[in-house]
Amino acid sequence: MAFAIKAEVKDPLAETFSFAAQKTMYGGKHIAEGDTIFVFASENEGGQGLIARGVVRSSQAIAKRPDLERQTPRVSVSIRRAALATRRLGRDELKHFKDWNDGRPETELNFKFYRQATNKIVGIAEETAAFLEGFF
Repeated sequence: MAFAIKAEVKDPLAETFSFAAQKTMYGGKHIAEGDTIFVFASENEGGQGLIARGVVRSSQAIAKRPDLERQTPRVSVSIRRAALATRRLGRDELKHFKDWNDGRPETELNFKFYRQATNKIVGIAEETAAFLEGFF
């Protein structure tokens, strides 16, 4: 399974990325060392969407807080960049894909990243990973 992360990225050209205590949804909590991950720089923090493809160097689950009854699993990850995106793919390009049942990779990304604006790590389908490979 491949993954994607939408988060604040301070240096889009960095060789490595580290993200602490990131929310996970749609299977994102299963991310592990060696997994492929696509990095989206969050537009909410001034980013431009898809910026890189990388390999997870480390993944560590964050313990749940005992004082909270309901909480989203969180994970800290370190990523080694393997490639930089050569074409743009972000909120503007994906916002038109709103037929949640059409099975398109663009719709999966719009649904998982932009229907709810929070930053997160998500699991993505093989077809969506193949689609994203076309941006490198």
